[in-house]
Amino acid sequence: MPIDEPDAGRPGPVGFHPLMTTAAPPAVAWYRELNRYHWWILAVCSMGWLFDTMDQRLFVLARAKAMEELVGGGDAAAQMGRLATTIFILGWATGGIVFGILGDKWGRAKTMMLTILVYAIFTGLSGLSRSAVDFMIYRFLAGLGVGGEFSAGVALVAEVIPERPRPYALGILQGLSAVGNILGATLGYFILPIGWRQLFFVGILPALLVVVIRRRLKEPESWVRAKAEAAAGRRMGSYADLFGQARWRRNALVGATLAIVGVTGLWGMGFYSPELVGLVLKDQGLDEGAISRQKAVMALWQDVGAFFSMYGFAVVSARIGRKATFHLACLLGMVSIIAVFGLLGRPGQVMPFGFLLGFGTLALFGGYAVYFPEIFPTRLRATGVSFCYNVGRYAAAGINLLPIYVHQLFAGRMETVGAYRATAITMALLYLIGNAVVFFAPETKGQPLPTEEESSGAPAGG
Repeated sequence: MPIDEPDAGRPGPVGFHPLMTTAAPPAVAWYRELNRYHWWILAVCSMGWLFDTMDQRLFVLARAKAMEELVGGGDAAAQMGRLATTIFILGWATGGIVFGILGDKWGRAKTMMLTILVYAIFTGLSGLSRSAVDFMIYRFLAGLGVGGEFSAGVALVAEVIPERPRPYALGILQGLSAVGNILGATLGYFILPIGWRQLFFVGILPALLVVVIRRRLKEPESWVRAKAEAAAGRRMGSYADLFGQARWRRNALVGATLAIVGVTGLWGMGFYSPELVGLVLKDQGLDEGAISRQKAVMALWQDVGAFFSMYGFAVVSARIGRKATFHLACLLGMVSIIAVFGLLGRPGQVMPFGFLLGFGTLALFGGYAVYFPEIFPTRLRATGVSFCYNVGRYAAAGINLLPIYVHQLFAGRMETVGAYRATAITMALLYLIGNAVVFFAPETKGQPLPTEEESSGAPAGG
């Protein structure tokens, strides 16, 4: 049976379009409002983002072996590995900015397909690297695609899915990023022993997704209308317009600050749980093999916790509102870091604390997918989403150096494990900034997506 096209034989009143559905009675489950075309869009965009996160996990797993072969062992390989990671993240942030603008100018569907091709092709080419230089070039170019897919995908889902199920759909999209990490880890478990190049070759498979979706994926009607109105002086994907109007400027700054807090919490503290596990369990007399297995358990359960919290943000925010849920997410991030880095002390705690840390530090990321598309108009939506997410990455890259200096304050006053714990607990206070900035955010629960500028400049729901 073919997938429903936007008007696939469903009768309605004059002017009816399935992407402009009215709210269903509360007793109807949200997923019953979706037709087959809605599910198709959600599946395609979710798979694109899932493969994005799979790609980054493949890189993290293959990085050490790649540098050992291309550079040689020792400190040189470790330093080049860190440099390759930095270059990959810079490509990620840069791609988010560039493809965010293109998502508004060219269209969500076209841009998303292009980003999938970019990160798939250059991930595959990474396996053909002959030196550290071309490896890093390929990783930067792959990062462009990884960073660009998110803004196009969430904008497409937000504009196609009806209003009431929209947050749930976006929660699923973001939640599946954790599944991408798990898939990447699983592939690494079986393929990395064969070779790091083969692991990157597997990363080209997402390009097949573009072949499948190319003819069936359509631009949202709201974007088509906005594009038609662009001739009247409303520019598509314009940073001058994003920051030239008080409403969108405030939303962009609020969103970027929330992203800085969440990304820093995750990359500056949450992703350093393996080091904590190593320090703690080494003091308990475990051998390196046992410690490595416990590190893997911690990472796996962080991914599981991440899935439930990112989707959970959508569920909770649909009931109590976006702002209240952001307050809870910031509190969760802070408490989870303080609890895990303050209390982890034996192997039996690794699994539950891993789940807690993933659940706490990734909850905000569920909010990014749900909320960012709701605070920008159609013609600036992908640009605004990409600004928030990726400027947050640029800023967080600098802030992530803070733990080094904070650790120095404690290093001379307590043992290594104690200093490590104190550093993370101190840095967790960063989430208080997130809680503060939420007071300046507009509430968007129950609001339609913005489509045009309003002369008053007043934020919807705020």
